[in-house]
Amino acid sequence: MSTYVPPGWPAQVHPPGSERFEDTAMTWLLEIVPPEYRRYGVLRRYPIALARMARLHVNAAVEAAREGFRTARVDLAELVPPHGVEAVLDTYRREGGRLVNLSQAIELVEAALRGQVQPDDPDYRRPFTPKL
Repeated sequence: MSTYVPPGWPAQVHPPGSERFEDTAMTWLLEIVPPEYRRYGVLRRYPIALARMARLHVNAAVEAAREGFRTARVDLAELVPPHGVEAVLDTYRREGGRLVNLSQAIELVEAALRGQVQPDDPDYRRPFTPKL
């Protein structure tokens, strides 16, 4: 079994095909989505669904950060001093970069999960067991 993971792979997630890949992927994904998502058993039964929801959630946050960056100077001009606006813009730059990297990592994990799951497989509803 190879332990190679592509650049941008999250350190908290074991490599695809390893014994704990799905467990660590699910734990990591649950840390990304809002805490309320933990209530839904379907997301634990189908990690690929959780990955999809995490990807959409983070992509929405990326778009919100971009919109916030574009409009901060005008929206805050009369409410925050110029140095404060610059600090807000710097926060958007940093957080935006982090979110983009997170989105890319989610895409890698989601692609690995897609490679492990075969919906037409009769064992599809069973807990995940990697097959090499």
